[in-house]
Amino acid sequence: MKHSEVKNRIIETASFLFYKNGYNSTGINEIISETGIAKATLYNHFKSKEDICLAYLQFKNATFISDIEAFTTSKQKGKTQILAIFDFLEVFFRDKDFNGCWCIKTVSEIPKDNEKIRNEIQAQKNSFIHLISKLITNNLENIKEEQIDSLSRQIYLLYESAVSESHLHQENWPIKETKNLCSQIIR
Repeated sequence: MKHSEVKNRIIETASFLFYKNGYNSTGINEIISETGIAKATLYNHFKSKEDICLAYLQFKNATFISDIEAFTTSKQKGKTQILAIFDFLEVFFRDKDFNGCWCIKTVSEIPKDNEKIRNEIQAQKNSFIHLISKLITNNLENIKEEQIDSLSRQIYLLYESAVSESHLHQENWPIKETKNLCSQIIR
């Protein structure tokens, strides 16, 4: 098997385990066992569990940003594209493997001083805010430049709240209610 295929298999396996069980509850030996590789093979690709975690976060984010952008931009131009982020979340929520936000799960398990992982998560959240800004810019008329950043962050906070609360309650009403709030703020 090619070097990149092994690395991708490690990332995919670790991603599944970290998202399902949590970062701290998933050990290196479990990743090795589930991947079906030798310990030396894992360490040929990653120096530490932290490096695997960073690859996991990057893998999840790349998929998320690509999928949500494709989903939202496939909708009718206008406010519908902005509100589609909540429709995307509804689809994500209905997935049998939905377990909340991988970033929030991870950041809640790391020490406060782990800047490497925290910086990665902050960068990912900022890329999502940037995507929301792009949706606002491309779909809302008569919006002033100085309003875009604030509105993007408000919608981001609604989305993040919906993710957390739908996971907590195991119901989709938080998604529906935050979509309603979002429709009110983008009138």
